[in-house]
Amino acid sequence: MKVTLERNHLLKSLSHVHRVVERRNTYPILANVLFKASDDKVELRATDLDIEVTESVPAMVSTPGTTTVPAHTLYEIVRKLADGAEVRLETDGGENMVLTSGRSRFNLACLSPDSFPDLKSGAFGHEFSMPVTALRELIERTQFAISNEETRYYLNGIYFHTVDISGTGTVLRAVATDGHRMARAEIDAPEGAKGMPGIIVPKKTVGEVQKLLDGADGEVLVEVSETKIRFAVGEVVLLSKLIEGTFPDYDRVTPKNNDKQMTVDRASFATAVDRVSTIASERGGKAVKLHATDGLLELSVTNPDHGTASEELAVEFDTDGFEIGFNARYLLDIIGQIRSESAIFMFNDAGSPTLVKDDGETRALYVLMPMRV
Repeated sequence: MKVTLERNHLLKSLSHVHRVVERRNTYPILANVLFKASDDKVELRATDLDIEVTESVPAMVSTPGTTTVPAHTLYEIVRKLADGAEVRLETDGGENMVLTSGRSRFNLACLSPDSFPDLKSGAFGHEFSMPVTALRELIERTQFAISNEETRYYLNGIYFHTVDISGTGTVLRAVATDGHRMARAEIDAPEGAKGMPGIIVPKKTVGEVQKLLDGADGEVLVEVSETKIRFAVGEVVLLSKLIEGTFPDYDRVTPKNNDKQMTVDRASFATAVDRVSTIASERGGKAVKLHATDGLLELSVTNPDHGTASEELAVEFDTDGFEIGFNARYLLDIIGQIRSESAIFMFNDAGSPTLVKDDGETRALYVLMPMRV
């Protein structure tokens, strides 16, 4: 194999594919990126057996060929080369790749491509395109609520599915929960998405897709089967396994009869919660108490080891003497997703889930479980 590439093109592609490669691998081949040179391009592919990322980069191919080289090492080398430099890659069919650029020369150990795994995609029953901005929005508004608890593996991702809503039509909905808070966001279902199976996209896949969408524009092609999902953004294709399991009935825990509405300035509320939670202890669950009376909301924290903190701010609330407690970090995570100037809290009582949403916007909502303070 003998190819010549532009450093910036190669670096961009390597930055996409090398991220899925784990630093520690049981199988040495999984630490490598596959290079396949043919025609006027080089195809790069990397995998961790759950996710596979493929991208093609333009190149001058003098001699076609295929090999694999250490992904992270190659990425670091190319990253440190001069901007706009010409990079030449050459193998003699043996166990080494020679990389030259300017006066720099590297000799990298290769492994045979014959043992490089192929994450078989199979047949996809549903295919649809959607704006990059729409998928990015669904991920950003729900990702924070994904659970890290491995015993409840079915919560370790975002649940994507379609829902028929009377008078509105079909929506594509994304839901994530860790049992303490829940995030739900939706968009009008793209053509071709209706009837797709409910799927749970793993957290690592969500993170990789989010990185691919950063700085991208246009459309993203999504293909779905019962066991895999494939995203295509420009020249990048990401194929991933799905989490096998049943996502819980989130609608059952979504409050329907919360009739106590509080409207609060989002920015003021967030900074006040952040300030008073400074002395909250992890042992106490980072608990902050909300007490509303006479149009004022008092936020207070008590830490037996460090003292107390409180702050008041004006709110619109027609229920006096209402008290409820929350985990401050969970509260800040949710407030961080509110896009409107005001945040709407819908309460029932101090022991029931609270609904949080944007003022005047119905495409996203959040549920937060209270805690005893």
